Amino acid sequence: MEQAFFAFISLLLIAVGIAGTILPILPGLLLSFAGILLYKFFGNPEFSIIYVIIFGILTLVSLILNYTIPIKTTAKYGGSRYGKIGGFLGTIIGLFFPPIGFIIGMLLGVFLGELIHDRKDRKKAFNATKGAFLGFVYGTGFNLLVGLAMFLVVLIDIFLK
Repeated sequence: MEQAFFAFISLLLIAVGIAGTILPILPGLLLSFAGILLYKFFGNPEFSIIYVIIFGILTLVSLILNYTIPIKTTAKYGGSRYGKIGGFLGTIIGLFFPPIGFIIGMLLGVFLGELIHDRKDRKKAFNATKGAFLGFVYGTGFNLLVGLAMFLVVLIDIFLK
């Protein structure tokens, strides 16, 4: 009975983490990974440590990619160093305005950074901002897929034991 309770709480944490990959007010994959750990150590001690290691690595990779992908796609779409710096600063400032402040801050930061770099080239500023947005979408998609994989692995393990 106690293991079933922890399995349920684990799935709940993973589900809330999946929601957090889309809603930036929640810590996303960190919550999902906490659900995996809870399941391993309290819900089903026989759950393979390989899954814990793989999902731990993927969670770490996602944390890094969340900040690097938008910078790389900004550059790919013609953004300058000013746009990258503006995007970084906008993200930090936007964190103080949840739930979507960080994305608005990042996009506004890229756009304003590019305008500071070249006031006359609004098209370049818009393209760099589009690149930052696509980077955000790619990162969010990766997080969503990893979160769903965590949920499915635990769910399958519950029903196969």
